[in-house]
Amino acid sequence: MGPKMSDYRTPIFADWCPGCGNFGIHSALQMALVELQLEPYKVVIVSGIGCSGKTPHFTNANGVHTLHGRTLPFASGIKIANPELEVIAMGGDGDGLGIGACHFVNTGRRNIDITYVIHDNAVYGLTKGQASPTLKLGLQTKSLPNPNINASINPIVLALAAGYTFIARAYAYDVKHLKNMLVQAIKHKGLALVNIQQPCPTYNNINTKNWYEGLDRKDLKTGKPNPRIFKLEEETGWDPVVRNPEEKLEKTLRAIEKASEWGNRIPLGVFYKNELVPTYEERIAKRIPFYMAKPPAKQVICDKAGKPTVVLKKWFEEMKV
Repeated sequence: MGPKMSDYRTPIFADWCPGCGNFGIHSALQMALVELQLEPYKVVIVSGIGCSGKTPHFTNANGVHTLHGRTLPFASGIKIANPELEVIAMGGDGDGLGIGACHFVNTGRRNIDITYVIHDNAVYGLTKGQASPTLKLGLQTKSLPNPNINASINPIVLALAAGYTFIARAYAYDVKHLKNMLVQAIKHKGLALVNIQQPCPTYNNINTKNWYEGLDRKDLKTGKPNPRIFKLEEETGWDPVVRNPEEKLEKTLRAIEKASEWGNRIPLGVFYKNELVPTYEERIAKRIPFYMAKPPAKQVICDKAGKPTVVLKKWFEEMKV
């Protein structure tokens, strides 16, 4: 019998704020791992600094809690060292799109077969609510003395430009849909991004649960909420999959158009999927034929006495780019 939800739980108390979207994200992650029947010892959760950084502590799998903005380099190194592992990087919007923005872009160039999950609440929650790179220009959340003076980054559009081959958006409180996005991202052959709109009940008093779900603008006649979020898969004719190289530009432009919608309409779902691009691991294997059979993590480099058994000079020469 395969792993169950309980197999991914740890005894460590999850001390996120009450109502935090991280609880939904964490539940969806565990549900996705169970649905995919991934054994905990085959999974690596990598995190950076911020509220999302505690995910490895609360998940019974291999985990690395890394430095601020360095989530993707650590995750990339782990995957390259042992391509058999399922590597999932978890980071906040500040961690990944602020100090980690250079890694966000350059990881896209490589198309490493990992999944990157961004907890996007538009603030630096752990350090008391400063504006993050995804907070819109001119907005003033409760912790800001003045309106935000910087323009915002659109993670979906940036990922498209950088070369991510699977790009999706989800909502932290719609756990079932979020789980489905994570399952698709993990199964994808190549670099996958799932950007999660995550209300921060403590510091972001603008993009709240009520705001996303339209409870602040109920229909006057029916009294029903008028949600801002909607699912792309429910739109007739929406197809994010690139099936031949000639479709790439058209699908990219359509994805940019969809990703630029914000305010009264915020699309969720898969914006782009392209499995025609070779992964970084496949590129290495073309240069080093024995790579997949004997990646770095599986090579014996010393005997029981600690004496080196392998000369790595040739390997390092081959790894030069």
